[in-house]
Amino acid sequence: MDRYIDHTQRREPDPLHPPVEPFDQRMLDVGDGHLIYVEQSGNPDGRPVVVLHGGPGGGCSPGMRRYFDAEAYRIILFDQRGCGRSRPHASVDYNTTWHLVADIERIRETLDIPAWCVFGGSWGATLALIYAQAHPERVSHLILRGVFLMTQAELDWFYGGGAGRFWPDTWQRFIDPIPEEERSDLIRAYHKRLFSGDHDEEIRHARAWSAWENALASITSNGNSGPCPGSYARAFARLENHYFINQGFLDFDGQILARMDRIAHVPGVIVQGRYDMICPPESAWKLAQRWPAAELRLVRDAGHALSEPAITAELARAMDRIARETPP
Repeated sequence: MDRYIDHTQRREPDPLHPPVEPFDQRMLDVGDGHLIYVEQSGNPDGRPVVVLHGGPGGGCSPGMRRYFDAEAYRIILFDQRGCGRSRPHASVDYNTTWHLVADIERIRETLDIPAWCVFGGSWGATLALIYAQAHPERVSHLILRGVFLMTQAELDWFYGGGAGRFWPDTWQRFIDPIPEEERSDLIRAYHKRLFSGDHDEEIRHARAWSAWENALASITSNGNSGPCPGSYARAFARLENHYFINQGFLDFDGQILARMDRIAHVPGVIVQGRYDMICPPESAWKLAQRWPAAELRLVRDAGHALSEPAITAELARAMDRIARETPP
């Protein structure tokens, strides 16, 4: 199996499967005052796959079901603590990486699934790797997109001016709400305002935080992002900032790479946009070097977004191949 494949942007029919509706939707009590939204669609007897959304704070969407053949897969989506349909909304109380890992296990046990494919992008890829390292016996495959390893170097790139050198006009809009004397640590400066207790101030800064990321997600971006609903922006920005100011609640910087020996045997696919401005390809490359069972697919003419045509096609092909080649 090739470890590295460089794909060109392909013009082809929609690779996604037809829309499918859930056969099960529930609010699962995971303790600590949190209820998380969980749904199942597809084939109840199919190969189970759990989808870990990005952010933190992004939430899942119906379109995520379409990456999987509904006849072959039992598709599990959920909204992580504090976002989407989970409650309480935008809450960071009892909300850490390790709470989320425990929630994933609670879902698996509740649904009586011995092991499953874990599919995640961006922060979802981070969480997938951390979950797999904690519970390697519960993961049959890892399918990752837009790799983020939760390192200080990656945070410095995106919030310390690295990406801003390519998008100076968009970067200026991101830093404008922050006084010059606080711009040396934008994560901390935004934290102060996202958790000020003034709802209007929190929404205003949440929209600025979210706009910076949304504007850089696609390779076709012109540097502007559309209007973002205040409620969504507030949950997204507060949760993301909360995780980043706490370095993902990991024990040390570089923890994910250091612990790759725990899952070196787990089959994996890494789909990475060559021109990903949010999560540069260096992280995906480093991960592949530590992961003998993984295949790295660097996609030419693609950025970060799940919805980009070439990224979509690679992920859909990977899931179709897993369904064909391995029994449920």
